[in-house]
Amino acid sequence: MISYYADLAIGLILAFLLLSLVVSGINEGIVRLLGIRSKFLWAYLRDTLDGAETADGTSRLDRILDALKRFGRKARTPLTQEASPEEGRSRLPASVLGVFARLPFGRDPRPAFSRQPPPVESPPLAAAADSVAAEQMTASAEAPADAPADPAHTAGQADPEEAAVLTVDPAADGAAGGVLPPGQGKSMAELLHERLQEIDHAKRGRTSIADIPPARFAVAVMEIATEHGGVEALMRDLDALKSPFSRPLKAVWDRASHDLEAFRRGVEDWFDGEMERLSLLYRRYVRWVLVALGLVVTLVFSMDSLEYGKTLLRDNAYRSAVTAFGQAGPQALESIREQCRPGQDTYACVTDVLSTPAFVKIFTNAPVSVTMDAADGPAWAWHGGDWWQRLTSPGHWPGFLITLVALLFGAPFWWDILRRVSGLRARTSGSAPS
Repeated sequence: MISYYADLAIGLILAFLLLSLVVSGINEGIVRLLGIRSKFLWAYLRDTLDGAETADGTSRLDRILDALKRFGRKARTPLTQEASPEEGRSRLPASVLGVFARLPFGRDPRPAFSRQPPPVESPPLAAAADSVAAEQMTASAEAPADAPADPAHTAGQADPEEAAVLTVDPAADGAAGGVLPPGQGKSMAELLHERLQEIDHAKRGRTSIADIPPARFAVAVMEIATEHGGVEALMRDLDALKSPFSRPLKAVWDRASHDLEAFRRGVEDWFDGEMERLSLLYRRYVRWVLVALGLVVTLVFSMDSLEYGKTLLRDNAYRSAVTAFGQAGPQALESIREQCRPGQDTYACVTDVLSTPAFVKIFTNAPVSVTMDAADGPAWAWHGGDWWQRLTSPGHWPGFLITLVALLFGAPFWWDILRRVSGLRARTSGSAPS
């Protein structure tokens, strides 16, 4: 009897493990295909290093996502992080729909891929093309030309000092502080990417970097600061660009008492903490995607955990009946005859039933099933009617719910449980078993 329950436990754990692997595989395929991890990282880096992007809201995708806010409380969650044009908006999505809709199919926050090694000399710092700082610099450059002329004091009547002021190039005024308008240099995020190009590979013409070691980030910031004239000069220009990075940079610089090595360690610790926070935010969004995928997998395979447990125990009862056949006679097979087709030979039926264990039967409830024939090979069959009947039967819903909850624990959890139950412990030489 104990072996029956051990078989039941191992069978359920193995079923949950395989279905969890299916869920994880589908999720990983979607994430890799759409490049969601790298886009999520660079959306954060763009927000932190370059500042907010312009809140124009003119793209068709943004309008579609805004329209979805009318449906339900969840859909009314800000999908595009609405903000005034002066403040801009975050590139990081604010909902699950934003992660798997706006982020993959909207404006790509990742820098363009380059096959060149990191340059010896980097371009000067400039405002990002889609940032609020770039929009304000462009507006200030165009403002003098649009200003109405004073009819009582024309340009021809201006003295030499006034003429010198009127002929100043706005771009040169921005360059004097180390900050250039967009198109005349590179943004802080692009300068960072230059320092990481040696570990990059292309993905549709964009960077595929999805993880930056904190130590490498700190060194890259030090390199950019060195080329820019020092840490204080870099902080001054980042502040002129309204970059959120200037505030933590200044806090670390003051805490380090202007010591470069302490400053590098401080930037490394700060970025490490930011990556932990970003990972928690990413997992919170992905968790709901895993719930949706788990529900789909459960319904597609119509995996009723309660029914599967009963089938596992019934399999053991069948095998006990066959074992007792030699002593009890044909009446011992009465429980198996219920599984036979009308008129089918009992012994042939026994072979079919015992050659299809309960673990295999859980995959025969899908809309499409395949059977292997020694002569004709694989044969596909459509069972859409039976599958739909199982889904609409309230008696299976508790088993479906148990399966869904079990899949949310993930494949690593069920693999660890399987190793513990079956006794497959990882051992290393010279160490005690865990």
